[in-house]
Amino acid sequence: MTNEQRQPERQSERQETHDWSWAVSDTPIGPLLLAATGHGLVNVVFHADRKTAAAAVDRLTRRLGTGPAPEPGAHLTEAIRQVESYFAERIHAFTLPLDWSLSTGFNRRVLRELAAHVPYGTVVGYQDLARRVGEPDAARAVGVAMGSNPLPVVVPCHRVVESDGGIGGFGGGLETKRTLLALEGVLPQPLF
Repeated sequence: MTNEQRQPERQSERQETHDWSWAVSDTPIGPLLLAATGHGLVNVVFHADRKTAAAAVDRLTRRLGTGPAPEPGAHLTEAIRQVESYFAERIHAFTLPLDWSLSTGFNRRVLRELAAHVPYGTVVGYQDLARRVGEPDAARAVGVAMGSNPLPVVVPCHRVVESDGGIGGFGGGLETKRTLLALEGVLPQPLF
């Protein structure tokens, strides 16, 4: 292959990289790292202390193909505003553009269904969510999709519970899931 033949390939690789920015927002469930590209919010990371944030930024740099921008972009600024409004109970639905590039296939289908059709203050079972995406025998795979959710809180995997009424698992920890469900009125607020 000649250099002229390789050149267009390199240009298309550059066009596929994303400029992105990130910030850590203090919330009632602890610090959240929010990252956004020019396409929308791309990642939310729980428990974003200094070490966790640094590891998340390294992962994003590898996945997105470029380093973060020095200044927050408009999507990140709006994501921070909406997350703060959610925890202050001023909004019940996120209206952010989302960049789904960190999720693919079945997981992306499940997460999109969850984001679009399981509103604030409601829950859905793993089995029911599997049926909604046309895979009635895939309840366990729905659990895997929840665990791989790159946009927790905004794509509300905390609203997915066990069919028998159990709370189910949660990547941010069960106390975080309980706190989010209590905020939305699904569970009573903790006494202490």
